[in-house]
Amino acid sequence: MSNIIKPFSTTGIGSLPHKDPREACELILRTFDIPFWPQLPAVSFKESMTVQYSEGMPYLRIDENEQTVWVMRDGSDELERFYESYSDNAKIAVSEDYAAGLHAFLKMIKGRRFDAIKGHITGPVTFTLGLKDHYGRLVYFDEELREISSMLLRAKARWQVDILKQHSENVIIFIDEPILSAIGSSSYLGVDGEEVLRLLKDTAVAIEDAGGIPGIHCCGRADWPLVIKSGVRILNFDAFEYFDTIAIYNEELKDFLQGGGYLAWGIVPTSDAIRGVDDGRLISLMRDHVDKLCRHVPSETVRSRIIITPSCGTGSRSIEETIKVFQLIMRLKEAMS
Repeated sequence: MSNIIKPFSTTGIGSLPHKDPREACELILRTFDIPFWPQLPAVSFKESMTVQYSEGMPYLRIDENEQTVWVMRDGSDELERFYESYSDNAKIAVSEDYAAGLHAFLKMIKGRRFDAIKGHITGPVTFTLGLKDHYGRLVYFDEELREISSMLLRAKARWQVDILKQHSENVIIFIDEPILSAIGSSSYLGVDGEEVLRLLKDTAVAIEDAGGIPGIHCCGRADWPLVIKSGVRILNFDAFEYFDTIAIYNEELKDFLQGGGYLAWGIVPTSDAIRGVDDGRLISLMRDHVDKLCRHVPSETVRSRIIITPSCGTGSRSIEETIKVFQLIMRLKEAMS
């Protein structure tokens, strides 16, 4: 992939704390080089991470009052109808009922063009390890439902590429996979690394085949060599808390960057740490991290393929803290570029 994203471009991760979709979109559009549509969990339970992309999942049940979601096989023909309607290039919409921020965003950017634009889906590993059947078993461990989930998410990604292409030739779709930081722990001993890799590869290929640029977001530790092998072109990591966990893989990162990949540095924290940081500290930290990586990877390669982001979404922060995060990102870009 050629250098289609300008060095030190800025973008964000999905969630914001707003209840007003238009207000959230206005903040994004006046802040970031690469605008993205906001997930708004404060608006509806349907905008929470797993539920937002579950629309169209066979056997899905949602109780908004109890804020629970599960899958219950009930002998209906939902699964057969899903298979009959699905094709290798299927596109399944995310409706306004599940994504008020997305549809407000599309209305606000009507007629506008951008150098790049960003959408996102919950990744298949996080999705299937976050959704249970009516017996309390994780969907991941049901081979058929795991594959159905992957098919559904790929179709949602294709649909986003299609609608966002109206506004940019360069449509980035992040595969949000926070659960990758827990793979290998005692809670997920039955999760096979090769299957994780297959699910990620299938999703990345679907995005690329649809004309998009696949990226991945993981806001903790992860098996970074596995993530790099997935075929994503943008790797977004928490550079504030976890830089050292990725920097040790300098050879893999060198190959990734020289092969056309980008590192999206989540250098501005969205944890409670945001209350105590300022631009001076973050600029110093970012420069130090970049210099460390440049000891192993050519400096020009590193610096030409940097994207600046928050460490994660800001959906759990206040609006005031979110504004601080976004302002710090703008100041970082100004200082680094």
